[in-house]
Amino acid sequence: MTNLSSFALSRRAFLATSTAAATAALLPACRGSSAPTQAEGEALLDEFGWNLLRHEPTRATSLGVDTGEHAALKSMLADVSPDGINAYADTLRADLERARAFDKSALDPATRTSFEVVESAYSTALDGFALPYGDIPVGSWRTAPYAVIQNVGAYIDLPRFLDSDHPIADEADAEAYIARLDAMPATLEGELERISAARAMGVVPPDFLLDKAIDQMTAQIADAREGGAMVESLVRRTGEEGIAGDWETRATEVVTTQIVPALEAQLAELQVQRAEAGSDPGIWAQPQGDEWYAWSLRSSTTTDMGPDEIHELGLSTLDEIHAEMDPILRDIGYTEGSVGDRMTALSQDPRFMFAEGDPGRAEIMQFIEDRIEWIRAQMPRAFREVAAGNLEVRRLPPAEEPGAPTAYGGAGSVDGTVPGKMWINLRTTDLHRKYDVPTLVHHETIPGHVWEGEYSNQLPLIRSILAFNAFSEGWALYSEQLADELGAYGEHPAWKLGYLQDAAFRACRLVVDTGLHHKRWGREQSVRFFMERNGNKREQVASEVDRYCSWPGQATGYMVGKLEILRQRQRAMQALGEAYDLRDFNQAVVDGGNAPLDVLAGNITRYIENT
Repeated sequence: MTNLSSFALSRRAFLATSTAAATAALLPACRGSSAPTQAEGEALLDEFGWNLLRHEPTRATSLGVDTGEHAALKSMLADVSPDGINAYADTLRADLERARAFDKSALDPATRTSFEVVESAYSTALDGFALPYGDIPVGSWRTAPYAVIQNVGAYIDLPRFLDSDHPIADEADAEAYIARLDAMPATLEGELERISAARAMGVVPPDFLLDKAIDQMTAQIADAREGGAMVESLVRRTGEEGIAGDWETRATEVVTTQIVPALEAQLAELQVQRAEAGSDPGIWAQPQGDEWYAWSLRSSTTTDMGPDEIHELGLSTLDEIHAEMDPILRDIGYTEGSVGDRMTALSQDPRFMFAEGDPGRAEIMQFIEDRIEWIRAQMPRAFREVAAGNLEVRRLPPAEEPGAPTAYGGAGSVDGTVPGKMWINLRTTDLHRKYDVPTLVHHETIPGHVWEGEYSNQLPLIRSILAFNAFSEGWALYSEQLADELGAYGEHPAWKLGYLQDAAFRACRLVVDTGLHHKRWGREQSVRFFMERNGNKREQVASEVDRYCSWPGQATGYMVGKLEILRQRQRAMQALGEAYDLRDFNQAVVDGGNAPLDVLAGNITRYIENT
């Protein structure tokens, strides 16, 4: 078993040694008066990437790059204590200064774009770190004012990560797994220190979020007291690989004697918070809430759009989509009432419901696999260079499902050894309908998150790490439309309605997110907006609204990003005329990588100029 103080010491030594080596590696770029070379620019970007991964070693594992000289990362977890967060901010600040000072005149356009991406991501993240509380993303999507809540925190993230992303191929991998279990109490203690400090300044999550978090953590503790899923995963996979060792005894000791007490300490703090909590769902009710929301909108959309502008965009976009849905509803016999009323009626049509329980869960999983097979075959019609689409579909861990969205997904490792994943929430089959699952598949897998991520993984390391909510979710939403244009819903009018309802759902998100956090809407008011205006099921949207309460601003990135991609596509069509080809446009977007929306526009300008 690893001693925690020794682990912390070795981690500090590793960071210090790595930083010194990285600084020395940069020195040649500082000699002489000539502009730095292309190779020196690429080396600096690579250094930035490794500096980030030293603060977030689990990302290195997910990308599959914690090997060779970087193998020590596989045994580490992030330092999420206040000191660790400050150290992360210091790294960003130093590297941002170096990125801005680097002479880019000799670099090719793609490398200059990568510097633009770094500068945008780092400056936005540093503005977030300047806020007095929260879990601030660096090239990620989750803007979370509460570091531990129903869908944020190591108590959720690490068990899932260890099972799905931490590989077990040999004894060294298994030892690294044990080392990460050893490190987990320190992670939980770091989070505890931050949420306790936040409470001291008056930051207490709303009661309904705390109720969910307390229930989930209680279930996690009950599981861990017996060793549970974290032990089972290691034992099962070492057994499958024939890796000898007393893994069950060692892992059980760590989980039951170290991790459980750390979880219990977090649970006690959440219970203290629950006694103090109110019911206001919006971030406006927290200290500096308006400032926090303004930053999160900027982070989530990579624009300067304000909440009122976003709110009105949502309302107008919703009306446009409903106007497209109306004639389809009439054609299939739904003529009475608003679009929302008719979609509510459609959701009760037995033809589109899955069976209850495990038979229905199996039916949903097969339905998803069938849709993946179909869309995979269409990709040569939409891209010049077809990615592998390496992915698997997995059910969310049942303990996580109550606080989770209906699904989410993302690309796998850079080398392909860890496949991309679509996680599907199957706590009840009533969450899903046969007309909305196809769109969900195209959003999460192909040509959505998994597909786009494989192109970003071909870029320099830093570009595989940095991702922007408006681009990531905008691309996934654009992918739903692209699937429609490729014929995904052509023979199924109800599937087309499901696609349009999902698009309208993202327009509703613009309205509801700004309603909650800017216009001071209540939780029930927000749920009813989805149900009445768009015909969404309460079972579906109740957890969605709770997600917006714990991730302010994140829900606005989807439609803002999609509309910008479509605007850029229209610009390319007008500029290129007969020379325009959908395959070339899509290729230009994914080859440019995950980027802020203004950088995306620059990439499309270069594509137009070079066509």
